[in-house]
Amino acid sequence: MSDNIIQLNEDLIKHDLRNLVRSSVEEPLNALLDKEADELVNAPKI
Repeated sequence: MSDNIIQLNEDLIKHDLRNLVRSSVEEPLNALLDKEADELVNAPKI
């Protein structure tokens, strides 16, 4: 048997996972919104 003991901090894992998911959704969404805003600002006047 191994003498190694692994301890997991569930709250820390949840926090890190939450931040990872948030950034992986937030960054592309913000990029899409920025692109749309740029297109609206640069749109020709009718």
